[in-house]
Amino acid sequence: MDEKKQSVVKRVLGTRGMGAVITAFAGLIIIYVAFGIIDRNVFSGQNVMNLLRSMSKYLLIGIGQSYLLITGNIDLSIGSMVGMSAMVSATLMTMEISPVIAIAVALACCLVCGVINGILVGRFKLPPFIATLGTMFVSRGVAYMVNNNRNTDAIATGIGKEAGDRFQNFFYYGKTFGVFNTFWIALVLFLLFFFLLSKTRTGRHIYAIGSNVEAAKLSGVNVVNTTIKAYLISAVCACVVGLILCAQAGMGNMEAGNMYEMYGVAAGVIGGISPLGGTGLLLGTFAGAAVWQTLENGLNMIGAQVGIQRLVIGVIVVFSVLLDVVVRSGNFRKRAEA
Repeated sequence: MDEKKQSVVKRVLGTRGMGAVITAFAGLIIIYVAFGIIDRNVFSGQNVMNLLRSMSKYLLIGIGQSYLLITGNIDLSIGSMVGMSAMVSATLMTMEISPVIAIAVALACCLVCGVINGILVGRFKLPPFIATLGTMFVSRGVAYMVNNNRNTDAIATGIGKEAGDRFQNFFYYGKTFGVFNTFWIALVLFLLFFFLLSKTRTGRHIYAIGSNVEAAKLSGVNVVNTTIKAYLISAVCACVVGLILCAQAGMGNMEAGNMYEMYGVAAGVIGGISPLGGTGLLLGTFAGAAVWQTLENGLNMIGAQVGIQRLVIGVIVVFSVLLDVVVRSGNFRKRAEA
């Protein structure tokens, strides 16, 4: 390997947060192989395709939550926005309104919540836990009210079977190049938001806010606008996940997206996104979502109870956050120097 290639490798490996990403991917491989040894069906092509489709929802919700964790904030409303997106789009389609318009209205509703969250946290300095807790209840309330406190009928009853099938195939059941469209949608958004976070001024501002908000202000960062942008990205991700769940069920469910705010946090912190702000790579969120889904998939295939699944994932999340706290405190460095 020549010096130029060596310098590139060193620069990549030296990127802050890359160690956590590598650890997450290594853990993913170990977990996947371990489950594959227990049950060979884990290695089947069909299972891999289903795994990729299922992890896409966690990846998208993890992207939205990761942006906010990096700024030192959180979005408790992201799961409720998923439900609102699913219910608003499904309700409109059962009323014979075009899927394109239904999607646009659902996106607009989520974006409004994103702006409100950003303003409450960025401009009015409300604690993100409180601000987004409020919009969580509001969004879930809209999800309940939009169809008079009941789940919708099948979307095909309104827009027709052909249009309904197109919607469901685009977001969930259809394939392109042998891979479910759900994964392609998640991958495109991941690449877009990865570029935004790692290669643009907005991304640098997001990291700056999470590292030290006062220093960011002194450096000329518009904290309010950047915070709003982060919450808007969370809203976009929530909307898309809502559309995916709507397509999966073929109808709107008022409880869609329940607990997804926690799934997003889990995907981020497992991949090395620091809940303390300022640190983490979106590539880690990809690994974290894959770890989450691989655990869930593998435990399902070996017949583990749901309680065991939640327990295992909960332990991993706590361990990931604890590791981040220890590393930030400098204990590892102090011991190494000693």
